[in-house]
Amino acid sequence: MSAVMTMGGTGYRYLFMGTGADAETADESEYIPFEETDGVHKFTVPVEALDMGIDCTAFSDKKEKWYDRTILFRADSLPSDAFEESSAPELEDGEYTVEVTLEGGSGKASVNSPAKLTVSGESITAEIIWNSNNYDYMVVDGEKYLPVSTEEFSVFEIPVTVFDRKMTVSADTTAMSTPHEIEYTLYFDSSTIVK
Repeated sequence: MSAVMTMGGTGYRYLFMGTGADAETADESEYIPFEETDGVHKFTVPVEALDMGIDCTAFSDKKEKWYDRTILFRADSLPSDAFEESSAPELEDGEYTVEVTLEGGSGKASVNSPAKLTVSGESITAEIIWNSNNYDYMVVDGEKYLPVSTEEFSVFEIPVTVFDRKMTVSADTTAMSTPHEIEYTLYFDSSTIVK
C-alpha cells in the first residue's frame, strides 16, 4: 500500500521512512522527494500496515535537519468497499452474541458485551446497550438511528458494517449542559460469535 500525503506548507524537502538517525546514514536515493502540484507539496509514502505507528522523518529546508514523526493510517477511516474481502462471516438467519469493544470519547462510556446479533438475509444488526440512558441518537455510515429504549439504558439496534476492524460510529449524549455528538469505534470480534 502507499499513501499520498498533502502537506499544509512547503517547508519539507524530503521524507524518509525511519528515524532521522537512520536517514543520516542512508543513501540519498532512499529519500522521498516532494511532488509539486499548483504550489502544493505532496509526498507518496509506502504504508507497511494500517492501525500501526510508522516511523517517518522529514527534512526541513529552513533548519537543514531531520524531524522525527510517527504516522498512523486508520483502517476505520476507509470505506468498507476499499477492502478486497468482505469481513462479514457467513451466518445463517437467527440470533447470536458477539464480543464488542468500544473506544473513544472520554473513556467513561461503555457498552454491554457480548452484544446480541440478529441476522436476516444480508442484514446483520447489533443491539448496542450503553451504560447510561443519556444517548438520544447514533450515526452509522451517515444514517441516524434513534434508541429503541431509554428506560434504564440507551439501547440501539444498528447495522454491523464490518467485523474484526474498528467500525466508526457517532453517539449524541445529553449528559452535558448541551448535547454533544461524540465519535467512537466499535470492534466486533467474529471469533466470539455464538448462536
